[in-house]
Amino acid sequence: MYQLIKKLLFRIQPEKIHHLVMRGMKTIYALPFGKNVLRACCDVKTSGLERELFGLHFSNPVGLAAGFDKDAKYIDELSCLGFGFVEIGTVTPLAQPGNDQPRLFRLPADKALINRMGFNNEGAPAAAKRLQRKKSNIIVGGNIGKNKNTPNEEAVSDYEKCFHALYDVADYFVVNVSSPNTPNLRALQEKEPLKQLLHHLQLLNAQKLKPKPILLKIAPDLTNEQLDDIIEIVQETKLAGIVATNTTISREGLATPAATVTEIGAGGLSGLPVKEKSTAVIKYIHTRSKGNIPIIAAGGIFTAADAQEKLDAGASLVQVYTGFIYEGPTIVKKICAGLRK
Repeated sequence: MYQLIKKLLFRIQPEKIHHLVMRGMKTIYALPFGKNVLRACCDVKTSGLERELFGLHFSNPVGLAAGFDKDAKYIDELSCLGFGFVEIGTVTPLAQPGNDQPRLFRLPADKALINRMGFNNEGAPAAAKRLQRKKSNIIVGGNIGKNKNTPNEEAVSDYEKCFHALYDVADYFVVNVSSPNTPNLRALQEKEPLKQLLHHLQLLNAQKLKPKPILLKIAPDLTNEQLDDIIEIVQETKLAGIVATNTTISREGLATPAATVTEIGAGGLSGLPVKEKSTAVIKYIHTRSKGNIPIIAAGGIFTAADAQEKLDAGASLVQVYTGFIYEGPTIVKKICAGLRK
C-alpha cells in the first residue's frame, strides 16, 4: 500500500510533503481512537527485543534518527509507530532558519537523500517546552549543536546552553559535530577541540544529581587514524557511547546521473549509499575498543537484514531516517519482526 502512496508523495517537494504528512498524522492522532488506529497498523511485538543500555530500558532496538522531528513536535504520534526511541534535533541554543530552500532532495534510483538543512530549528528552549507536555513514555534523545553564526572558539557555550535547556526532558544526549551543513562544524571533530568540548559537557553532567548519558555522533568520512582519536577521546572522557554515522559528503558509486547530482549541489548524503561506510566504521570502532564502547548505528537501514548487519558489526541499537521515508510507517514493525526471527 505505501509503495503506491509513495509514488504520489514523491511528486511533491520533499520538505513540503514532510510537513503535510506529519500534520496529517497529528490530526489522526487527535481523533477519537486515532492513536489506536495508528498502533493497530504499526504494532510491534517487542518480546525478546528489549535492550538495557546507558541505564535505560528500550522496548526494542529500532529508533528514529535526529533530523526527522527536529523540534519535538510529533513525539507522541511517532511513539504509536513502534519506535523504541526517538532522537530530536539537532537543536541549537537560538532558533535559526537554516539554509535556503530547496535544501532536501530525493535520489530514488539510489534510495537516498541529500540534505543541506543547516540545523533549522526553533531553539532548544522551545523543544524543551514541547517535551514537557509529551504523554508517551518513549525514550527521547536530545541531539545538540551550535548556531551557524557561533564561531568554533565559542562553540562550547552553545552546547552547554542546549544541555541545560534539555536536561530535565531528554533521556540521553548526542553531541553533533559531524553535520556537513554548518560551516566549519566538522572541524570540531579534531582531537583537541573535541576533547575540550566533551570534557566540559561531562563536567557539567557530573554536577547534576542524576547524570544523563552523553554520546558523540560522528561522520562516516573519518580516516582510521581519526577514528582512533575518537575512540581515545570517548574512553578518556567516559562518554556513554557513539552514534555512527551521520551523512556523507561522498558522491561515489551513485546510480543517479552525475549531472543531476551536480545540479543538486552540496549537502549530506544519506540512505543506501552510506550503508557500507557506516557498517565499516561501526565494525572498526567495535573491534578497536574491544566492544567497550556502546554504538547506536545509523546509515542505510531499510530492512531487518540491514539492521542485523549493523548489530552483527557491533551496534547495540539502530536508527532509521531515510529508510523510514522510503519504506513507510510500518518499517519498525517489519524490522522488529525480522529481528525476532
